Amino acid sequence: MRVLILEDESLAAERLQDHLRRYDASIQVEQVLDTVEEGVQWLRSNPSPDLMLMDIHLADGLSFSIFTQTFVNSPIIFTTAYDQYALQAFKVNSIDYLLKPISYQHLVEAMQKLRRIKAEPPMISPQIIQQLINLIQKQRPNYKSRFLVKFGDRLQYKTVEDVSYFYADGKVVYLVSNENKRFIVDYTLEELENLLDPTLFHRINRKVIVHLQAVKDMRLYPNSRLSLSLRPSMDTEVVVSRDKVPAFKAWLDQ
Repeated sequence: MRVLILEDESLAAERLQDHLRRYDASIQVEQVLDTVEEGVQWLRSNPSPDLMLMDIHLADGLSFSIFTQTFVNSPIIFTTAYDQYALQAFKVNSIDYLLKPISYQHLVEAMQKLRRIKAEPPMISPQIIQQLINLIQKQRPNYKSRFLVKFGDRLQYKTVEDVSYFYADGKVVYLVSNENKRFIVDYTLEELENLLDPTLFHRINRKVIVHLQAVKDMRLYPNSRLSLSLRPSMDTEVVVSRDKVPAFKAWLDQ
């Protein structure tokens, strides 16, 4: 079996290759690519692989754009940290949709599913779709809808619709509301990344997580970064880290 991997995280790519070797040592990984552009060029220049393992967020955008630029005739196992693209994945050769971090057992189940599809193509497609729907429903995170915040000696709650952004000042994390009021929350930014709906919130650097509606304006910034204007504005300049710019653009372009 010839396998093409599209993954822009080196550790995730190594994990996939280790899982594949453990599953079947005869599997040949043709190449590991980390951009949409490289994927399109490879597919245009080489015979279709027997399988593609494809991350959705690549270094230069969403991998779905590959399908609009070249013909893809291979079955695909999508590998991603986000579950909101599942329905879109159904439309493009998807046989499974694995949420990161990907375990060996989940990959084995996907590979077994591929074998069944090849053995019984007329019968498997509706079942696969239903299995994917069931999988997504089971694994869909329960994102927070509101936060308990401190206001002087009182406590209040704020819904996610009230939030413009979160930012860290040392070890303290603040919630900034649409009314430009600041509240302390008992979460780290790392914890908030897992608690917030990724279609609405995005971490742009080490210190700030923004709500989509808080992004007022953007401009190019030195060293391939972006400078943001937020509503309400912050006291300091808000810059999207260079390594986070591709994912930030993809988040805005969903």
